[in-house]
Amino acid sequence: MTPILTTALTIGGAGLACGGLLALAAKFLAVKEDPRIEEINGILPGANCGGCGYAGCAAYAEAVLLKGAPINLCAPGGAEVLGHLADITGETAKVAEHKVAVVLCGGDVSHAPRKFDYNGVADCRAAHATGGGDKSCSFGCLGYASCSHACPVGAIEMVNGIAKVHRDLCISCGSCIRTCPRHLIKMVPYARTIHVMCSSKDKGPAVKKACKVGCIGCTICTKLAENESIKMAGFLAVVDYEKDLDSDAVIEKCPGKCIVRI
Repeated sequence: MTPILTTALTIGGAGLACGGLLALAAKFLAVKEDPRIEEINGILPGANCGGCGYAGCAAYAEAVLLKGAPINLCAPGGAEVLGHLADITGETAKVAEHKVAVVLCGGDVSHAPRKFDYNGVADCRAAHATGGGDKSCSFGCLGYASCSHACPVGAIEMVNGIAKVHRDLCISCGSCIRTCPRHLIKMVPYARTIHVMCSSKDKGPAVKKACKVGCIGCTICTKLAENESIKMAGFLAVVDYEKDLDSDAVIEKCPGKCIVRI
């Protein structure tokens, strides 16, 4: 037998042996997947938005069955998906409170001037990285639609140079929140309609120079709001969305005109 043939037979035999071992391992050591995982994955809306805290719908389906994840984390699926998940898992859970995104800034192009002409990439993160952004208010919406592009359902529209959320389209996925470099977007209960549309932490005089509809820290709203539903965070009035707020007085008396009802 020639050396070449011997080598070929040796390598071939080793390959066959390894293949056989792998086949046996696949048969006897394989981890069987719970068929309900695929069933749950088929029920989920398939948005893969990450709002549940997992990488996607498949990861959430696996977490529900193998890691005991709550079955009410899929905001886009709502009550219908929750009902199906309850039937499959035998668990009961209340529908999570419906929340929607809100962009806490009212400084559109007619109220908040630009301090220089930005000619870079039309992206909020890129603009923010360029000298802190071109907007005079260093806390306001830059208006380059990063949140709108990130929204999987088209619930965010750019209006007069500022992002606006269509509440009835929002699926509470949080993609816009993770995208905004200035952290202006919050997820709030759908039932809450009064908002302080400002995120500036500057003092009143600086706010007035940068925006015509900014919070000047006068504290009037905190005195008019029932149950301390508006509090001051430094020089900025902030709504406590855990408390009821339905006072037209806080809107009418706000000298900065930054408290609105949406």
